[in-house]
Amino acid sequence: MNVGLRLIELRKQRGLTTNKLANLSGLSQSFIRSVELNEKGIAVESLQLLCDTLQLSLHDFFEEPDAAADTMERELQACISGLTTEQKQALLILLKR
Repeated sequence: MNVGLRLIELRKQRGLTTNKLANLSGLSQSFIRSVELNEKGIAVESLQLLCDTLQLSLHDFFEEPDAAADTMERELQACISGLTTEQKQALLILLKR
């Protein structure tokens, strides 16, 4: 698996720039970009920080996507992650009906 390409994919799915991901994770923008371009490797601890920021597990990071179903799920997750707490609560109520 190409870690850099996977990181780009997940970051973009969540509508994040490298700068925003850097600010949220505490890692530098230049480091994240170097990882995305496969210029640098990444330690497990740093990858865990990025996964925490992207709200996914290390397992999910390395899991090979299953085409259409996974695409839809990722899109839903990206949409949900952009909601406020109140919006998430309203969505949960709607889904439980």
